[in-house]
Amino acid sequence: MKWSDRKNFFVKSHGLGNDYIVLDSLNIDFKLTFKTIKRICDVPYGIGSDGILLKIPSETCDFGLRIFNPDGSEAEKSGNGLRIFSKYLFDYGRTEKKSFSIETAGGTVRSSVVEIRNGKAVNISVEMGKAEFEAAKIPVALPGPEIFGYKARIDDRDFELNCVSMGNPHCVVIRDKVLTSEVHRYGPLLENHFYFPNRTNVQFVSIEDRDNIKVEIWERGAGYTNASGSSACAAVSVLRKLDLCNPVVTVKMPGGSLVIGVDENRQVLMTGPVQEIARGYLSEEIFL
Repeated sequence: MKWSDRKNFFVKSHGLGNDYIVLDSLNIDFKLTFKTIKRICDVPYGIGSDGILLKIPSETCDFGLRIFNPDGSEAEKSGNGLRIFSKYLFDYGRTEKKSFSIETAGGTVRSSVVEIRNGKAVNISVEMGKAEFEAAKIPVALPGPEIFGYKARIDDRDFELNCVSMGNPHCVVIRDKVLTSEVHRYGPLLENHFYFPNRTNVQFVSIEDRDNIKVEIWERGAGYTNASGSSACAAVSVLRKLDLCNPVVTVKMPGGSLVIGVDENRQVLMTGPVQEIARGYLSEEIFL
């Protein structure tokens, strides 16, 4: 038996400072419940992470993936999570292919290893699917077929909301300058606003030029996040829809940058780095 096939084996990796723990559903002897997810993701009592990626069987794709936030809720899709999961699949011999399909709750994606260093995947592209602007499909509880430039008073401040789904809901707020204090203050208010029946991820965006933008993120179920792949895709999709950027954009986040491309059919391609942090086995004492 390979050491990576032993029970409760885990890998922890990050994409631009957004870290996830990867587990295999066929190789753990416990159930992922709200309680166990919170314990694993907790810093003092667990490993600590922004979420858990669970490899599951798929009848339609090469692999299946479930994504869990640190609060125990389940996410439909995660760009950084998909790159991390793809690195795990390639690095640990779960596939010999450099391009493979992954089934998520937010739809099917195709992932490709684009750079290998010392036998390990270090740069990965993910075809994230089509940006969806129809309000009912995001979902957004506001009138109109699409939500762009919707003026909303959130507590004591006015915002213009732009909404999109990348398989998960996003609310993009364009500002002249992104202030971290504003993200922390208004991000959770927007995440949990009644406008969004399933809550939402929130991106505060400033435009440097048509090829470069800055984004800070309040992530649904996780809070302030150094980087988010699906959020970067959402931000560029909105800006492209409004003709405020070019088809390929560098998205600069506190954790680093991603390159996002949006074609004429609203199909989104995300490319960026991923790095392993640790690997090992969960102790049987972790849930005591």
